[in-house]
Amino acid sequence: MTRRTDRHRTETVAYRVSVSAVLTALAMIFSYIEAILPFNFGVPGIKLGLSNLVVLVALYSLGAGYAFAINLTRIVLSGLLFSGVSAMLYSLSGGLLSFVVMLLLSKTGLFSPAGVSMAGGVAHNIGQVTMASLVTSTVKIFLYLPVLLISGTITGLLLGIAASMVLERMGHLRDSSILQTTNQTEGDD
Repeated sequence: MTRRTDRHRTETVAYRVSVSAVLTALAMIFSYIEAILPFNFGVPGIKLGLSNLVVLVALYSLGAGYAFAINLTRIVLSGLLFSGVSAMLYSLSGGLLSFVVMLLLSKTGLFSPAGVSMAGGVAHNIGQVTMASLVTSTVKIFLYLPVLLISGTITGLLLGIAASMVLERMGHLRDSSILQTTNQTEGDD
């Protein structure tokens, strides 16, 4: 490997880490906004999940590894700062399942960011209801799942549309030589 390639790779990693830090901060801001200004949809447990917009944008622009780190960091910090450890447990179960589903669907190339986000919203709710069922030792909690699946689909669609718009406007970043070189040198995350 040449000296120039080593330097470029180092700059690329530094760039991605910096962008990840900014996106993590943005996700934290969105989590804070949802914590202090809860959106009331008339049904308990439904929220927009604005921070998932950041994770979806990161997944498409930075890759799976960075998006996963942003997602996990955001969940842990938000739990510690805003909602508590028990809520963090629910967020982890929903967030990790959602991330795996979005990653797998995004890799197929068959779905738009809106479709990936919708599936992620649904998976998030399934993960949280499953955790609630385990914690409460009852399956009756699954009776609430249809309402959450509808809300997950709607909010996932809205966030997916927003993510598509952000990604379109970020086109110059995704097409830049820095990100292309990183994708080629790091391989799939």
